[in-house]
Amino acid sequence: MRTLYVIAHPESAHHVDGLVGGWYDSELTAGGLAAAAQIAEELRARIPDGAEVELFSSDLLRAQQAAEVIGARLGTVPVIDRALREKSYGVAEGKPQAWLRERFVTPPATGERLGHDEGIAGAETMGGLARRVYAAMDSILARGGEHQIIVTHGGTLTFVVGAFLGLPWETLGYARFRGPSGSITELREDDYFHNRELVGLGDTGHLRRE
Repeated sequence: MRTLYVIAHPESAHHVDGLVGGWYDSELTAGGLAAAAQIAEELRARIPDGAEVELFSSDLLRAQQAAEVIGARLGTVPVIDRALREKSYGVAEGKPQAWLRERFVTPPATGERLGHDEGIAGAETMGGLARRVYAAMDSILARGGEHQIIVTHGGTLTFVVGAFLGLPWETLGYARFRGPSGSITELREDDYFHNRELVGLGDTGHLRRE
């Protein structure tokens, strides 16, 4: 049995400040660090003592900070992978969300969506994000660990889940898997049929108000 836990990093400074994230390297807030500790405790409760745990993280600071808190609790060191980053928003990164909204070109209702140009210089297409994340997932899944944790970003979650379920990335022009900040998405592969299941999407039941 393989279980994969996908963490959407908790609250970071760009959320609070109303800035565009993407590759803008903001850090976790105090609340985000507290949430990371709560995520770590929840994972400790779900993963049996003594089980081997593999931990992977986006290289952006907000994800790395959460991964370090989780790794300290579970006794493992995160493997940092740039390919697990959020989608790049090019020149919009670090600017106010209103700046992006004024310039953003929404994808069409029909036709080409994954290769759609959003009108922001330097931004990735959704297809570019998908290919990057699928390549990272190929490497992670090839390792075959029984308990694997991926700390990433809300926008990346769709393609982590899609890759695990074996959905061709080209089919995800419309589909989205959403997980709020600080959430845990649980995926499982059985060791008999090797079927893969989305057990829980975007669970935040472990987060408590201090």
